[in-house]
Amino acid sequence: MMPDIAYLLAQACRWRYDLRMIATLALILTLQLVGEIAARALSLPLPGPVVGLILLVLTCLIRPSLVDRIRPATQGLLQHLSLFFVPAGVGIVAHLPLLGQHGVGLAVAIAGSTLLAIAVGALAFTWVARLLNTPADEGGDD
Repeated sequence: MMPDIAYLLAQACRWRYDLRMIATLALILTLQLVGEIAARALSLPLPGPVVGLILLVLTCLIRPSLVDRIRPATQGLLQHLSLFFVPAGVGIVAHLPLLGQHGVGLAVAIAGSTLLAIAVGALAFTWVARLLNTPADEGGDD
């Protein structure tokens, strides 16, 4: 029995999507590797993955068509972002005695840095709104 043509077309589209996802992940990991090499070789004060992310943004600015090509794979990664926190959770459980010893200091540092990040974000938003001559509150009254 011969396979249905619609089934074959669906499989071809699926393989194309899979290959595009693999190519996107390879691009992201390659840029992360290049960032890691650059950060270590140049003794940069930034982690390698951050340098790799900057390289990815620059690459997308240089080739805007790349954004549409990598969007499906990156959205797939973002949908499962919580999985990337599993190793951090395991690390916390593995170091519970250390967390008990320094827990208060860590909690104060986390809360303080969170408040500071929110304040800096609000100030940056206000500064950009003034720079663009737009009111900071355009939500309106519905």
